[in-house]
Order: sequence, then C-alpha cells, then structure tokens
Amino acid sequence: MGRFRGGLRCIKYLLLGFNLLFWLAGSAVIAFGLWFRFGGTMKDLSSEDKSPEYFYVGLYVLVGAGALMMTVGFFGCCGAMRESQCVLGSFFTCLLVIFAAEVTTGVFAFIGKDVAIRHVQSMYEEAYGDYLKDRARGNGTLITFHSAFQCCGKESSEQVQPTCPKELPGHKNCIDKIETVISAKLQLIGIVGIGIAGLTIFGMIFSMVLCCAIRNSRDVI
Repeated sequence: MGRFRGGLRCIKYLLLGFNLLFWLAGSAVIAFGLWFRFGGTMKDLSSEDKSPEYFYVGLYVLVGAGALMMTVGFFGCCGAMRESQCVLGSFFTCLLVIFAAEVTTGVFAFIGKDVAIRHVQSMYEEAYGDYLKDRARGNGTLITFHSAFQCCGKESSEQVQPTCPKELPGHKNCIDKIETVISAKLQLIGIVGIGIAGLTIFGMIFSMVLCCAIRNSRDVI
C-alpha cells in the first residue's frame, strides 16, 4: 500500500512539473505569436489597407492556444494537488483541444505556405502596378513593402528606385525576397506548433496515468 501511494505521489509530482513547463511554454507561445504579428516585417504590412490575413490565421490560432495552455497549466496543477479525477479529466480534454489546435497550426503553416506566399506577392504586384500608374498614390504602400522586406523592385529597381531603402546594398528582387521571408516565418510557426503538440501528448499521458492511479488507490481503500 505504501509503495502504491509512493508511486502515486511520484506521478503527481511529474504532472506538476509538466504543468509548470506547460505554463511557461504557453507564455512563450503567446510572446512568440504577438512578436510575429506586431513586430518587424508583419507590423509594417499590417498597417496597410490590404494586409496578409491568410498569414495571420496561423498566428491567431497559435496565440489562442498559448493562452489556453497557460489556463490549462494552472488547472492541471490544481487537479494534481487535489487528486481530483474530474479536474484531471477536464485537463485531458483541454489538452486534446490544444493538441488539435497546434497540429492544425503546424499543418496549416507547412501546407498553406505556397498560398500565403502567392497572396503577399500578389499584394506587392498590385502595389507595384499602382505606383507605375500613379506614382503619388502608390508610393506609401510600395515604400512599406520595400522597407519591410529590405528589397527593391522586381527584375530591375530602376522604375521604383525612389521608393527603395537608401541603405539597401544593391538590387534585391522583392518577389524572391517575399518568398524567402514568408517561407522562413511559416516554417518556424509550423515547428513551434508541432513541438507544442508533441509536448501535450506527454501531458495527456501523465494525466490519464494519474487519474487511473487515483481511481485504483480509492478502490484499494
């Protein structure tokens, strides 16, 4: 009996440690998602009338999952400390939801990468064409693109040179640069999503093992 209780206590502490790690991971995911959404390249693009909303969908899911992770981590600690099967069952269900959200984000980032790239490239093509038609009206949008991606023009920068960053060393094709930057960001989002999904699997295992151990201990008593 004492050995059984010792094993139960060990599982409980493992779950408590997992929940602390899970809470910290949730904080990191929120910070990561908000930094991607409102910092650097994406911050500049979001100020425009036409922003890459397709790209933002994965970030919104990621931030939402991060907030849920922080909440679930807290209740998971409460369930483990109180040895409550009801709370642990709810904890498992929430982890399952987070797992589905993170897998969706990861798959979305990898599979939808080409669509997101084409979407941002088409935004640039439209701004580029608007500038050539009316250099006063299209100026601000094109400057934003060139500043955000640190590029200038397409095959040549001669037609749009006034909108290019002054510190840019030489010509950089914006169509290629958009593909490189968006691809790298989406890959990072996908890796984070899949990584968090892998972490939730351990949480679901620990919660079910502890739940079963609590039930068995009460049956023994």
